[in-house]
Amino acid sequence: MSLCKKMAAELFGTFWLVFGGCGAAVLAGSFIGNAGVALAFGLTVLTMAYGVGHISGGHFNPAVSFGLLVAGRFSAKDFLPYVVAQVIGGIFAALVLYVIASGMPTFSLEDGFACNGYGVHSPAQYNMMSCIVGELVLSFFFVMVIIGVTDARAPKGFAPIAIGLALALVHLIGIPLTNLSVNPARSLGPALVHGGWALQQQWMFWAVPLAGALLAGLIYRLVFEEKK
Repeated sequence: MSLCKKMAAELFGTFWLVFGGCGAAVLAGSFIGNAGVALAFGLTVLTMAYGVGHISGGHFNPAVSFGLLVAGRFSAKDFLPYVVAQVIGGIFAALVLYVIASGMPTFSLEDGFACNGYGVHSPAQYNMMSCIVGELVLSFFFVMVIIGVTDARAPKGFAPIAIGLALALVHLIGIPLTNLSVNPARSLGPALVHGGWALQQQWMFWAVPLAGALLAGLIYRLVFEEKK
């Protein structure tokens, strides 16, 4: 499969993840609550993993690409192109969501626009340390699940289901903390539209998910990988 096709699959997959997950929060959050938003995030990954995962591997997340790279499952030469495609997909999704959401008379970016934040911008006002630890642990286990279910020894055909359920689960835990990132591309798109504090706090939603993915890749490779 050509790199261009893989990048297109990553762009569309990440667009769907950000539009579906953040769209559920922005457009329907008051109707479906946090559980509904968590389910929406899980469904986006599940559906696109089946839809285009056979083309690109279905990462849709720079942290996932990084974790797979560290685990020895992904080519280093494809890492930056994948991240570029993922970021573009996330930005386009946030822009489309803004166009739709701004058609409501009471819409305001001050309501948060599903941006990730800590401290006073945490949905439940958790401090920065709590948010860092939460994002680190949830990113670690999310990427660990992905590495595990895509192992050659794992049952075939069920990986998207496990990954979608894992993403829904980590959102059920993490939405009150930070609106949950575990995905830098998901964080950057809404933050660019929102601006202000959302952009100022972006460092955490890149550094911490990538750190969690690094740990997941290293630990899986050292502890669980079958020695050849």
